Amino acid sequence: MKDFPQSRIALSTGVTLNVASAGPKDGDPIIFLHGFPESHRTWRYQFDALSATHYCLAPDQRGFAKSDKPEGVENYRPQKMIADVLALADAFDIDTFTLAGHDWGGAIAWGTALGHPDRVKRLIIANAPHPLIFQKALIEDRDQRLASAYVREFRKPEHDAFVEEHGLAAFLKKTMNWQRSPALEDKERDIMLEDWARPGAAIAMLNWYRGSPMIVPEADEEVERPAFLDAPFPRLEMPVLVTWGMQDHALLPGQIEGLDEIIDDLTLVKIDAGHFVPWEAPDAVTTAIENWLA
Repeated sequence: MKDFPQSRIALSTGVTLNVASAGPKDGDPIIFLHGFPESHRTWRYQFDALSATHYCLAPDQRGFAKSDKPEGVENYRPQKMIADVLALADAFDIDTFTLAGHDWGGAIAWGTALGHPDRVKRLIIANAPHPLIFQKALIEDRDQRLASAYVREFRKPEHDAFVEEHGLAAFLKKTMNWQRSPALEDKERDIMLEDWARPGAAIAMLNWYRGSPMIVPEADEEVERPAFLDAPFPRLEMPVLVTWGMQDHALLPGQIEGLDEIIDDLTLVKIDAGHFVPWEAPDAVTTAIENWLA
């Protein structure tokens, strides 16, 4: 898998992001957002294929890889990253665009589409739960609470000394028995480990979890039900493609139930893969996107 041209782009939000770009500049634009604990390379297979006809951008999001890593949890609230997406489009003189997101990138993609439907004309999601369905599951579904228990560990600042001394890989092994996916090539593993070791990266990446307003209770904890779960919630009117690796052990299959009730134009593709579906099952994801865009 080839590398892509990259450049550091200063945004109006005050951060500078490392951004991969490829494809004809007059092509229909697609912005790809990665999640934890990766970089723009999450979407490497789809980026390579779709840049033949589309203008593709894929940033290392704030806190990750070669992009800026501002200190402080307050710099990792979702609205900060949503603003980065819009500022990135503005920096490239892009008005409307297709937005694709995986994991935390998907969370930001959902948020951008919900808050700025005038900018996002199509939405692509890979194993990233809709905020309404995810929070509801964390309140009502004990299994999803158990699957998300690692989030509570990631949010504890008392782990920071261990992370800084031993590194992110050791922390992930300790807190969630992190196992390398068989689909992860040696080259990509090496790039990932190099990115994790960059100054300030590990804590910045964990700050994404700490900055999120999502309530993640203990398995049997009684918590107050957030009012927004039972209030009217904005529907998405733009076309939405959701590709879902059905073997995801952190985001359970229940996360795709009920999407058709809050999305007007939904295409759902279930894939036999784990959480990192863009590169665990790249052909299936790429084909699903190409067919949907056609």
